[in-house]
Amino acid sequence: MDRPWTKWPINECGENLVKIPVSFFRLQPHPYVALGAPYQRIDAPYFLRKDVVRRLLAAQDELQRIDPETSLVIFDGWRPINVQAFMVEHAINQECESRGIAPLDPTKRFERKKAIESVKRFWAAPSFDPMTPPPHSTGGAVDITISDVNGRPLDMGSEIDQIGAISEPDYFSDLRQKIVTNKTRLFNYRRRILAIAMSKVGFLQHPNEWWHFSYGDQMWAFICNEREAIYGALSSIDNKSRTA
Repeated sequence: MDRPWTKWPINECGENLVKIPVSFFRLQPHPYVALGAPYQRIDAPYFLRKDVVRRLLAAQDELQRIDPETSLVIFDGWRPINVQAFMVEHAINQECESRGIAPLDPTKRFERKKAIESVKRFWAAPSFDPMTPPPHSTGGAVDITISDVNGRPLDMGSEIDQIGAISEPDYFSDLRQKIVTNKTRLFNYRRRILAIAMSKVGFLQHPNEWWHFSYGDQMWAFICNEREAIYGALSSIDNKSRTA
């Protein structure tokens, strides 16, 4: 998939990663850690750039102003590039399995290629080129959903990381549904309030993923017409990182 924002310049601002406050609900155990993804430490997915965490706290307030019965839930934050590579391979294997394609079947090369193309709409390439970092490797991207006030995640109409059009932010809007039901309206409402709360504090939503929001990375800079991105890839959690 062509991503025009990967050509956007990056001027790294040097801002630290900090730990997401424990006041946020989070999905436990962390789904990628549970799969065996090669993180340096098990709490690594719950780090983001300092200003991104500040904005998340503001987004929590915005969400609860819109709907006091809801709360943000952290799915994934900073993701080093070796973890990105692990997860891309996992996603390709899962997509092949869902299509009934044996990964090493030489007669299914075309089908495997189509499966990989579908995965690439949702997963950035694990590039080590400093000018084309995967968004999560910058600490500026976060995967997030909403819950009730007790931390129970709400049904958003598709799972996080689900491959397909159903995961596009406006999939359940009345304009895209042939038959509008109470369920489709509820899913659309939940996606909309999440997007509104996050956008009010400066986050940009990924065009293909209702759960993915970013600030300061190349996609944010490109779509928001900023002169340059301010976050590049970070290979490790700085020793100075602390709880925000």
